[in-house]
Amino acid sequence: MPEEILTAEPPVDAPSRIESYKIFNRISARYDLLNHLLSAGQDIRWRKKAVLKLKEYPNQIVLDLACGTADLAIASLKYNRNVSIALGIDPAEKMLEIGQEKVQARGLESKLKLIGGDGMDLPLASNSLDAAMLAFGIRNVEDCDGCLSELHRVLKFGGRLVILEFSLPENRAFRNIYLLYFRYVLPRIGGLISGDRYAYRYLNRTVETFEYGEAFCEKMRQ
Repeated sequence: MPEEILTAEPPVDAPSRIESYKIFNRISARYDLLNHLLSAGQDIRWRKKAVLKLKEYPNQIVLDLACGTADLAIASLKYNRNVSIALGIDPAEKMLEIGQEKVQARGLESKLKLIGGDGMDLPLASNSLDAAMLAFGIRNVEDCDGCLSELHRVLKFGGRLVILEFSLPENRAFRNIYLLYFRYVLPRIGGLISGDRYAYRYLNRTVETFEYGEAFCEKMRQ
């Protein structure tokens, strides 16, 4: 693991959106199970599709920001032969503990490093990464534009940023079905299994209030 790209421990007062990391700490034990269950297993396919969007050159160092339990970082090493080193950063220590168990179980300690940190002040050197990825986390950042700017800072010239996030369907009929599931079914199932109904009410509210599609692509271009 090339330590020179890590600059320092993140500041203890790094900002977070409504301290959302505390929610993820509370549901960490059931987080993976609920991801697979509530998406009918599609989250695994989405992550694989995301890591295959990285550029086609070898020995890439990639960041998985808001890595949670490290599924995306692990997927990058599993499915993309061009990734040699992965870093995972997340402010939720309970999620990182589960992620570290996965890293050790797969013997990936030399290729995948998980550290505590915040997307607004990454403990990484400028121009140090070939790629950065973020799955289902950008909407939880207090300042989306600031986070994108920080990711731009740590990427090398020509580096690639891949963001996987929820959106709302454009088709009105499907959108209504989707919202019915997101507002009423998902919070109930998530609350029963995780024991934290608020966490899954928070999920649908952040999805519905977050810019997506072309509006978010414009943020990335800027």
